[in-house]
Amino acid sequence: MDFITDILQYRFLTNALIACVLSGITCGIVGTYVVCRRLVFLSGGITHSSFGGIGIAYYLGLNPTLGALVFAVLSALGIEWASGRGKMREDSAIGIVWSVGMALGIIFIYMTPGYAPNLMSFLFGNILTVTDSDIRWLAVLTLVVVSLFALAARRIMYVAFDRGFARSQGIPTEALSYGMAVLTAVTIVLSIRIVGIVMLISLLTMPAVIVNTRCKRFAAIMRWSALTAVCGNIIGLALSYRMNIPAGAATIFVLTITLIIVKIVTLRSISNKRRR
Repeated sequence: MDFITDILQYRFLTNALIACVLSGITCGIVGTYVVCRRLVFLSGGITHSSFGGIGIAYYLGLNPTLGALVFAVLSALGIEWASGRGKMREDSAIGIVWSVGMALGIIFIYMTPGYAPNLMSFLFGNILTVTDSDIRWLAVLTLVVVSLFALAARRIMYVAFDRGFARSQGIPTEALSYGMAVLTAVTIVLSIRIVGIVMLISLLTMPAVIVNTRCKRFAAIMRWSALTAVCGNIIGLALSYRMNIPAGAATIFVLTITLIIVKIVTLRSISNKRRR
């Protein structure tokens, strides 16, 4: 009861709750595309490469979120171009961008004059630092994501599962792939404060994996993944409030326990059907 009262009383907790809902919706929907197209490693590469943008932004005295956004978008486009043109295997491109981004971030942070900035909120997340500006950008992103998938869910599904078939249907697969890469990058950067760079890949993938265990339809997975991510975020925030632990870690723990339970229930259900 104290948690609900404090949310209504303190602005930073209200912002945290709103961020839980908005980031849950975007990560759940975009994560469905990432999982169905088997781009989990891509999301991890973009997530960690954004650290390079954070380091460069700190060195230049700019907004670190802006630096992360520019670096993440360029990394996503670069990976998509290199793999799509056959210049390099996709997993190789992702691995290079992943490591180079982290290396650049560390180098520029250590080159920054004075004390090195505290990057714990970027690496591991700190949802209590979410500002009104972050909420506005998350709201815009959520509106864009929901609108895009509502209007083009079938086309996105075709591209995610079979790009050859999508191309035969006259769908601009290359443009859509580039657009989804950019959207994934923006979703990642704007959600960094929720769970952090280290654990963000789990928030993108685990809700879709949980739902996909019990559901096989793309549209249904998308809707239920968003709901699962939102619930995981809110429960994680409540646990962090009660136990005084980082909200990001609590959210991933909740999603992990949920995945284990769903897997056990599914395996038992399959076993019972076979016995009959």
